[in-house]
Amino acid sequence: MDVLRRNTDYALRMMVSLAKNFDCEPISARQLATEGNFSYQLSSKLLQKLHKAKLVTSIMGPRGGFVLNKEPSKITLMDIINPIQGCVRMNKCLLGGPGCEFKADCPINTKLSCLQLYIDGYLGGITLKELLGTQKKRRTKNGKSKSKE
Repeated sequence: MDVLRRNTDYALRMMVSLAKNFDCEPISARQLATEGNFSYQLSSKLLQKLHKAKLVTSIMGPRGGFVLNKEPSKITLMDIINPIQGCVRMNKCLLGGPGCEFKADCPINTKLSCLQLYIDGYLGGITLKELLGTQKKRRTKNGKSKSKE
């Protein structure tokens, strides 16, 4: 079971690329697809979902493409995940609504609910800006930080 689906991974990587180029020229769907090593058609489909969620803006014309609709510090992983695959849930019983007949006395549900709250908070607390910060500094073999440019 994948918690994050492949399309979600692609969307996250596209958003990181757009965040790197925040306040720069737009990036085409084709360029994002090439950088991410997936099809242009899939790139377009995912960008449509991100546009509908108001996370990206499309710019028409020969130098057009896509840009972030907000600053990287205002976009969280959860903001990107939800429009692409929906909520990340550990178990069907955590979706709310009718379900498991054992929910009231279930020790599994109690523990999974705690884990779910942690996951939601963790993914909702990581911004694109934070991801860019971790990407710029990489550890070398001797343990020293090295800036990646």
